Amino acid sequence: MFDPSDVELDQADATPRAQTRASSRRLWIGGGAVVVAAFAGWFLFGYLTRGPARTPAEADQTPAAAATSPLGGAGDRIDLPPLDETDAIVAKLVHALSSHPTVMAWLTTDGLIRNFVVVVENIAYGGRPAVHLGVIRPAARFRVIERDGEFLLDPRSYERYAPTAAAADSIDPDAAARLYSTLKPRIEEAYRELGRNESFDVALERAIVSLLQAPTLSGDVRLAPTGIVFGYESAAIERLTPAQKQLIRMGPRNMRLIQGTLHQIALALGIPPARLPQARTL
Repeated sequence: MFDPSDVELDQADATPRAQTRASSRRLWIGGGAVVVAAFAGWFLFGYLTRGPARTPAEADQTPAAAATSPLGGAGDRIDLPPLDETDAIVAKLVHALSSHPTVMAWLTTDGLIRNFVVVVENIAYGGRPAVHLGVIRPAARFRVIERDGEFLLDPRSYERYAPTAAAADSIDPDAAARLYSTLKPRIEEAYRELGRNESFDVALERAIVSLLQAPTLSGDVRLAPTGIVFGYESAAIERLTPAQKQLIRMGPRNMRLIQGTLHQIALALGIPPARLPQARTL
């Protein structure tokens, strides 16, 4: 079941095939528009805040980190300001990476490097998604189809995330990897603030791998109502991490764009292809 603390959505339209009528049920389903690690994840998973620690059983579902050498290669040689003063330089460098409106909207927030670090750490270690950047939250309403007593995810809801997928698709993977290396000293500093002693590379690879493991769904997606919330009817889907479930909720086409960008960024960062999972369908 989805955690109602993640995000409250607008009242959805329950739309039978034969007629359209407003649903009287208030819908909650997953976190905000989450998706992507590396700089794609920074932009798309900017909605996440650090969540509670996972149980041992949940942690077993997260892929083990395999980063054994520094990721990203050589970055640009620039004088980085102290961590608290990096927003201006980050905004300038990211703007050169992508000028997509969704990316530009995200850059209006404060504490960009710390946000990126918390977002990736959250994805890597299974924290629960929560609204963090309402400025790029999808404006359209989430929709559900009610048919013959069943609740199905309305494919029209996938359109809400088209701008998010387009933002990911606009990112140059090589430039993203170079930017990561350029900002890495401050990224590592922000990661240590979270009490982590490992290199941030470990969390970054772990987050990317986790998202690439999210399966594409085929056919109707059945939902299971419980009180005021909806979860996925499939136990296999419910066992996925919150970030993986949110990625699935974006729809097959948007998933392909996002996972494709993630895969290319992973290669540009220097993660060997053998450590990257292949696409799968449920």
